[in-house]
Amino acid sequence: MTFSRFVEVGRVAAIAKGRKRGTLVVIIDVIDQNRVLVEGPTTGVSRRPIPVYKLRLTDYKIKIAHDARSKTVREAFKKSNVMEEWEQTVWYKKMQNQKKRAEMTDFDRYKLMRAKQARSKILRAEVNKLRTAQKAKAKAAK
Repeated sequence: MTFSRFVEVGRVAAIAKGRKRGTLVVIIDVIDQNRVLVEGPTTGVSRRPIPVYKLRLTDYKIKIAHDARSKTVREAFKKSNVMEEWEQTVWYKKMQNQKKRAEMTDFDRYKLMRAKQARSKILRAEVNKLRTAQKAKAKAAK
């Protein structure tokens, strides 16, 4: 299988490092081997150069011209429904869960711990029931 996510004009990427971590941007222009010009048409990221190592390329690509205007990028982004598709991905959901966990208070972590303990107790009881039933069945077969 060949590589399919290239740094190219129109490629949608997620910012991986910095304050805007997790937001989607569109590559508008390739400045050099290490930097690209990006813009987040609906995510609030203004047009700026960013190093490629701070981006994670997605499978999404929109059709825009080289160095397109902001209005053109915004319209193409909305028309392609990238945000709706992005919000259905496992990657997006995982990032949201990480954000929720980072914002948890001590009491929230405590409640989560207790919920996990209760779940484990229920599972352990069911496994023990199955285990004793299996042993009884094995004894009866002898």
